[in-house]
Amino acid sequence: MPTSPIGRRPRVVCHMAASLDGRIVVDGWPESVAIAVRREYEHLHGSYEADGWICGRVTMEPFARRTRSEAEVAREYSGTTAREDFRAPGDFETFAFAIDPSGRLAWETNDIDGDHVVAILSEQISDEYLAFLRGRRVSYLLAGTRDPLAGSGQAVDLRLAMEKIGSRFGVKTLMLEGGGRINGSMLAAGLIDEVSVLVAPAVDGRIGTPALFDLQGDTAQSSRLVLEHVEKRRDDVLWLRYHVEAWSNGD
Repeated sequence: MPTSPIGRRPRVVCHMAASLDGRIVVDGWPESVAIAVRREYEHLHGSYEADGWICGRVTMEPFARRTRSEAEVAREYSGTTAREDFRAPGDFETFAFAIDPSGRLAWETNDIDGDHVVAILSEQISDEYLAFLRGRRVSYLLAGTRDPLAGSGQAVDLRLAMEKIGSRFGVKTLMLEGGGRINGSMLAAGLIDEVSVLVAPAVDGRIGTPALFDLQGDTAQSSRLVLEHVEKRRDDVLWLRYHVEAWSNGD
């Protein structure tokens, strides 16, 4: 299994659980299946001994406990001077990274089960919000491109974010556990090295339910995976591990 991704970025493992038809919303599955999948998922997550994990804003909202108002989010940075990333004082061994381009999460704590919280933001974030994060001792990385034509469509440069995660925090292995859009964007950017999937013994069948990888428009493309490991876990849960090898043109 490859262990040395290009550049400073960490090795990224997309670790997910899905129904047989690729849906990832566990709520609504048979209770016994949901319990079995969660148990196996957490056990295997720990086996990677990763330095950190990363999710999108929606997944992180329950951990932040509060979100900012639309008026607060609308107050963007109007300056032209580049601002510095912030690493909160203290010694941290593991990290929880939240991709939150517009800074909607109003963190009440800088810790999730012992993992230090790091916000990944666009450069359009206001100084006021950055000061709020520093006051809460939440670290942050600025990894977006300021585009005056983008309006409120803040975005994060995922490749830059991954490089900063490696260089600023020394993360060697990062678990990607996002929703379909974040996972799909990371895959499209060529930033996933391994896909680890727990296949639940259930069919979801709900149209419109998020899938493992969701992409829209021109960013959608297929990726060649190489099967590295297959294992039957307890309660008929199947564990599949793939190495992400190369892009294809759909043929």
